[in-house]
Amino acid sequence: MKSLFRSQPWHPTTLLMVLAIWLSTAGNLPMWLTVWQLPETQGVKGLLTLGSLMLILLSMISWFLLLWVWPKWLKPAGMVLMAVVTSSSYFMLTYNVVIDPSMIANVVHTDVREVRDLLSWRMLVALLLGVVLPGLWWWRQPVRRVPFKPVLLRQLGLFVLAWVMMLVFIWASFQDLASLMRNHTSLRYMANPFNSVYAVVRLSVGQASQATKPLLPIGEDAKLLAVPASEKDAPLIVLVVGETVRAANFGLSGYARQTTPELNKLKSQGDLVYYSDVSSCGTSTQTSLPCMFSHLGKAAYENSDQPYEGLLDVLQRAGLAVLWIDNQSGCKGVCDRVKHHETQALKVPELCQDGECFDEIMLQELPQQLSLLDPAKRAKGTVVVMHQMGSHGPAYYKRSPEAIKQFKPECKTSALQNCPVEQIVNGYDNSVLYADHFVSKTVQWLQSQNRPTALMYLSDHGESLGESGLYLHGMPYRMAPREQKHVPMLAWLSKPMQQQRGWRMDCLQAQADKSWSHDSLFHSMLDLSQVGTGLAKPELNVFGACAAGR
Repeated sequence: MKSLFRSQPWHPTTLLMVLAIWLSTAGNLPMWLTVWQLPETQGVKGLLTLGSLMLILLSMISWFLLLWVWPKWLKPAGMVLMAVVTSSSYFMLTYNVVIDPSMIANVVHTDVREVRDLLSWRMLVALLLGVVLPGLWWWRQPVRRVPFKPVLLRQLGLFVLAWVMMLVFIWASFQDLASLMRNHTSLRYMANPFNSVYAVVRLSVGQASQATKPLLPIGEDAKLLAVPASEKDAPLIVLVVGETVRAANFGLSGYARQTTPELNKLKSQGDLVYYSDVSSCGTSTQTSLPCMFSHLGKAAYENSDQPYEGLLDVLQRAGLAVLWIDNQSGCKGVCDRVKHHETQALKVPELCQDGECFDEIMLQELPQQLSLLDPAKRAKGTVVVMHQMGSHGPAYYKRSPEAIKQFKPECKTSALQNCPVEQIVNGYDNSVLYADHFVSKTVQWLQSQNRPTALMYLSDHGESLGESGLYLHGMPYRMAPREQKHVPMLAWLSKPMQQQRGWRMDCLQAQADKSWSHDSLFHSMLDLSQVGTGLAKPELNVFGACAAGR
């Protein structure tokens, strides 16, 4: 320990190995805490497995540093790595998430409001302990000037040694390690800094590949199947994209708490259909939003790096007026080629505070934004998408006005680990209650329009609220719990819309308990908007079985 505080200059390679030891121990605290609690690491044999895993990780980090970090950029590289591993460790420990490409994509597309929600004193303490204090020590260490050739030989020699050690330990404990990694796949996303490096590289390569490819048009054969005789016959359809709402806490799903009282009332009137078994395309907005507006479907979308137009492009090409109103962090490219309006900069005292507006601001803006659309297109029909702030965490308490809140006390901090689970759920349920109010108020507005109207609501993904120690969302899809993938979906049709389409509500209700997914949105919206195209897949259309004559 005394040598760590010496004033005598370090050999650069020796200092590099000190960094490797720090990264493999303190820098991987979330993984070691997780592994320590696993049944496979209990007992003497388990301790040997744990020891082997630690030595393997040390060897891997060593050869990674020895290959990429050379004396010229030793100090800055060390600071960057400390910041990366501390940040990822904080979020893994706090919310029990893992670091993968989708999580990095979420970080890249996070706006100022979301960053503000994530800041806390606990995070500042973590950065102090993991970056500032060790960084000060690291930066102040004197480094010996050594000719390049001896440094090269020493680092290459240690590089080979690290590889040999890694292979030896893998061979010695292969069976136990293989079983451990197979049974707990999340561990591969917890190894700092490889998880972040892999995620950034994978995301960058994917985005770079897409950027070099032209946007391909779709639905060039799109046309209106029925042209309205006048504007009062032209349909007005609203699609509400919910944010972070899981079906488990949605009153219409049978949740113990009544979080959707107004929607329940609409359902009892016979004009609303709730789809109880709907799965999302992804576990984050960045993944789900482009996917649910795509014609490809989840499987093909995930395996394609070719950019295509989406649903809104097809609707617009058919001659409809299309509008996107956003109260979130953007449309992720979905609305780039249609009229769109963002609410973030609005300052309406009764609806906006602390740089953020409640979702009702979109409804207030709607009439004016509709008036700006092309009258010729409006005469054929209008489709409006409203993208909610919804239940975006971790600051659930910010997502509902005081007058709406029924479940108290709420967790009043973004540091969810500092609150009892009951208070976290209270804040979340109040946000769902407000979503219920917003959607119902939108239906009331649609009812006041003297024309055929309809509304669809579909959440982009769900949320974890402490189940199995997990919080928030964004887990790799195959690992994610049902709470992050099971989402609410509903459709409301005015009486004039039902008559115009020739759909019977009892027929639509019969489709409500079938299994659906985000794949259905594209094809259902085509039918609801009366747009015909060869892209349409009747089997994915929630209204398809109830077409007139069937």
